[in-house]
Amino acid sequence: MLHHYTTVKGYGEHEITIERSRFIAYVNRVETEEQAQDFIATIKKKHHDANHNCSAYMIGEQNLIQKANDDGEPSGTAGVPMLEVLKKRDLKDTVVVVTRYFGGIKLGTGGLIRAYGRSTSEGLNATGVVERRLVRVMKTKIDYTWLGKVENEVRSSIYQLKDIHYLDAVVVEVYVEEALKDQFVNWMTELTNGQGEIFEGDVEYLESDV
Repeated sequence: MLHHYTTVKGYGEHEITIERSRFIAYVNRVETEEQAQDFIATIKKKHHDANHNCSAYMIGEQNLIQKANDDGEPSGTAGVPMLEVLKKRDLKDTVVVVTRYFGGIKLGTGGLIRAYGRSTSEGLNATGVVERRLVRVMKTKIDYTWLGKVENEVRSSIYQLKDIHYLDAVVVEVYVEEALKDQFVNWMTELTNGQGEIFEGDVEYLESDV
């Protein structure tokens, strides 16, 4: 699993008009090529009356799956510039469909490349991009008398509080990067005077806006 990577927040859409042609960008996060193809098919069905539904996607930790489709536009003027935007921004597990309704004015090769690139870029910006960082959930079991101090210290620390479970004792869950795991254990042990029971939880991806 990658330590960190960037991708889109999820589903989004954004429309621009260039020389009376409408360009509608649809963006989504996907994990497999099948999901990407399904999303493209859904948009094509929604806009079956459009002149073009061009697409591009990049999937996998090493970007091994990369596809671009011009859907009737001159070769290399739509899907490729869309894919180039994804590659330039290194957005993994991302699919984009740009639907075009022709407005009567031809844009030419250069104009089409710029239009599809711009539509993709603005669609991504409207959707939002996040960084996903691989972190370990560290759990600390403490007596209720320690809760106030521990919670306050965690909230003002470099670590991020995930959750607090109120059981027979309190279990405080904190996101900790793997490289800082030992440092966290030492810090929490000192903070609780050795009264906290610290153990490891699952590994998860933590998302933050870019």
